Amino acid sequence: MPQLLSPSAAKVQQALRALGLANQVIERAQSTRSAAEAAAALGCAVGQIAKSIVFRAKGSGRAILVVASGPNRVNEQAIEALIGEKLGKADAEYVRDRTGYVIGGVPPLGHASRLETFIDQDLTRFPEIWAAAGTPNAVFKLTPAELLRMTGGRVVSIA
Repeated sequence: MPQLLSPSAAKVQQALRALGLANQVIERAQSTRSAAEAAAALGCAVGQIAKSIVFRAKGSGRAILVVASGPNRVNEQAIEALIGEKLGKADAEYVRDRTGYVIGGVPPLGHASRLETFIDQDLTRFPEIWAAAGTPNAVFKLTPAELLRMTGGRVVSIA
């Protein structure tokens, strides 16, 4: 019998199916909110965690998604150079409004609005990676090629 998913995790599962992808969303008892928590829960390297970080472009107000490898910090100046404007922090309300998900559970796809997306080149070193799936306890396994396909993002150095 298939696992019953929470509404947000089910929305991610539907987005995967709509793209013709067979990836399976799973919800875990323990939190996967941080990259370290997710890696411990999944038994993988922290670098295999694809964390979705939403920024707000200061001039235009557009949402920018950076999908970063777990241990990496985003060099905001590097992203600013790519988008041609300064980045600002995105508060919880902004993130939920633009993505449809809460911070800690933002997936790389299925957002409420189109997000310009940048993918950390370090994620491409792994044959499989894990991403959030709509809640702080939901994840799904994917490949870097699937991440590129589902986001239409650009692979860049975020350092």
